[in-house]
Amino acid sequence: MLPAVLVLAALAGGAVAPPSGARPPAAAAAPVTYRPPVGGVHAPSRPFEAPPERWLAGHRGVDLSAEPGTTVVAPADGVVTFAGPVAGRGVVTVLHADGRRSSVEPVTAVVVAGTAVRAGDALGTLAEGGHCRRACLHWGVREGERYVDPWSLLPGSGPVVLLPVP
Repeated sequence: MLPAVLVLAALAGGAVAPPSGARPPAAAAAPVTYRPPVGGVHAPSRPFEAPPERWLAGHRGVDLSAEPGTTVVAPADGVVTFAGPVAGRGVVTVLHADGRRSSVEPVTAVVVAGTAVRAGDALGTLAEGGHCRRACLHWGVREGERYVDPWSLLPGSGPVVLLPVP
């Protein structure tokens, strides 16, 4: 469930930011189940590459092979905080209950800022262009100002954790 202040701010059409002095919810505070924003993808065509320093080059997301016109869906429940062009490409950003923000591009949006979405709801369709040689969807996820590997958020894709035998 999204904090009421975020939903109200988004529905009012304003920028979605926590109240002054407040911090976004911690990632562990609200469990969120993620899914790939396009179907039929079993692995990224280009993986996440964290830059050695925040300001250096890297690949701050994953590229998922798909054909133009493919439906792009919300990777988890949330509120659309941005839907529009950035540097000539359509971008849609969704704020999730765990405080993370997913952005997908290039997308021809069918949603507007303030739209509440559930995982799997259509955000738009994959547009022509982007930074791939072949058509692809770029999916980036941020925790605050830090980019994280979106693929690691998918069920079964994170680190293996060994637990003691009871």
